Amino acid sequence: MQRILVLSLYMQLLLQIITLIGSVAMLMYGMKVMSEGLQKMAGSKLSNVLGTMTTNRFSGVLTGAFITAAVQSSTATTVMTVSFVSAGILSLAQAISVIMGANIGTTFTAWIMVLGGGSFDLRLVVSTTIVLAVMLIYTKRNANLGDFLIGLSFMLLGLTTLKLNATEMHLDQLAPVRNFFIATSSWGYGSYFLYLLVGGILTFAVQSSAAIMAITMTLCSTHVLPIDMGISLVLGENIGTTITSNIVALSASTQARRAAMAHLVFNLFGVIWVLCVFRWFVGFVCSIWGVEFTPGVPSDVSPDKLNAILATFHTSFNLLNTCILISFIKGMEKLVMLIIPSNPEQKDTDSQLRFISGGLMSTSELSILQAWKEVHVFATRTQRMIGMIHDLYYEKDNAQFTKVFSRIEKYEGICDRMEYEIAQYLNQVADGRLSDQSKHEVHKMLRIVSELESVGDANYNLSRCIRHKHDYKVKYTEEQDKNVEMMLYLVTGAETKMVEGLERGTITEDEFMEMTNMENEINNFRDELKVQNMQNITDKKYDYSTGVNYMDIVLEIEKMGDYIINVDEAVYEHKHDK
Repeated sequence: MQRILVLSLYMQLLLQIITLIGSVAMLMYGMKVMSEGLQKMAGSKLSNVLGTMTTNRFSGVLTGAFITAAVQSSTATTVMTVSFVSAGILSLAQAISVIMGANIGTTFTAWIMVLGGGSFDLRLVVSTTIVLAVMLIYTKRNANLGDFLIGLSFMLLGLTTLKLNATEMHLDQLAPVRNFFIATSSWGYGSYFLYLLVGGILTFAVQSSAAIMAITMTLCSTHVLPIDMGISLVLGENIGTTITSNIVALSASTQARRAAMAHLVFNLFGVIWVLCVFRWFVGFVCSIWGVEFTPGVPSDVSPDKLNAILATFHTSFNLLNTCILISFIKGMEKLVMLIIPSNPEQKDTDSQLRFISGGLMSTSELSILQAWKEVHVFATRTQRMIGMIHDLYYEKDNAQFTKVFSRIEKYEGICDRMEYEIAQYLNQVADGRLSDQSKHEVHKMLRIVSELESVGDANYNLSRCIRHKHDYKVKYTEEQDKNVEMMLYLVTGAETKMVEGLERGTITEDEFMEMTNMENEINNFRDELKVQNMQNITDKKYDYSTGVNYMDIVLEIEKMGDYIINVDEAVYEHKHDK
């Protein structure tokens, strides 16, 4: 009988542990869905806000705080900021101010947990919200809002379940648990460093400071973990959340790695000065809520007050840290430049993507801007190829001719790789939860990169025709040279307009009409040259093989014009289908 009772207790404990893990998972999933739902509602507006509202350090801090509070993820904001530094959208100083704001914005999550972990039972609210969310999703009236509400419901449900499960577990009555925390809380500052390290490791492991904050609140509110040890865990969470952005920046530019390092420096500085006045600061925060602080001893007060103390510390710590360092952004910038110096041997090679990489993907909605920037770079590289074509056509020196041809061949390979890598990136983005508008953008970009790769192919095929002319010493008449030069001039003008449109991300109706007229001019000139070529062969102005090679060049240039206008159409439709 006693054995059955012991087994029953072990089974009950196992069930409670599984429920605890499930509650944390529900919390993390809810925050993810809520963040993505909000981003789908906002579309690209969040990234536009980040790119335009950082004119000074104060607006940068407010922008970072606002976006982080909105998307409920400081990691998303920080990774996005690092990505924008890599893309050249934000300067390093702007990024530092945004990162400071992100640390303030993430404290909003803790206050949500104070509500979710309070005495008010949120299950009725959660159930009502889920019903409303399902109605919105299935009626498709506002599915994005439905996703946001579903995420919010799961987050609050996870918090409520976590609170109830912790109460039922009676952790304060479990001797092994209580003895463990008593033993590890009696080493003074050694205990603070231990819990700080544990908080950092756990946050990095689960990739969610919110989840570790929820566990910390649970342990403190059940009177198992002393409040100063819980606050040490919170400090560790601030360090752990910086590791993610530093890892994803490893494959990025030097400036992006500096932005990620600035995040680490900011939090490290905060942890150092807080540890110098740790007990006084914790005592002050406790006094705000009328709680007497005794180091290393669990406070025998209501769970609501203990959760509020943790949230108050988290907020005041990040606010004070920002107030201290906001005047020293330039100094932080110089410091991270010393930590991560420029490498004069490292060049931004043409074969590398500049703005996106697998490690820099943050959230699906906010990754699209980086993809558009990379598409523009792709277009500029095809534009560079047409300049090489012009040099190749008039080059007489064999060694120099071979060198230019090899560069064009290399660029054709680069175009192939860029098409594959950008398309692969876009497919990863498409796997996320996208709004209809963003799905449309991904579709358009996939079409554009395919056409740009064809532009690269056309340039390479054109270079092969020119090499045939060079190797077999085919002599063109003066009129043929002028006609080829005119075709190159026309297609170069068309490509310049295409690149300008991609850089702005928009093509007006008047510009599109101009581009269409340029394409028609190229086609009409090609038709005219075809007729003229047959007449010249008949009149014996040059032989048939010369005429064939000549028309191969003309037709490849005309094909390039077709691919260019296809890109123009995609950009024009992209802006006018919305």
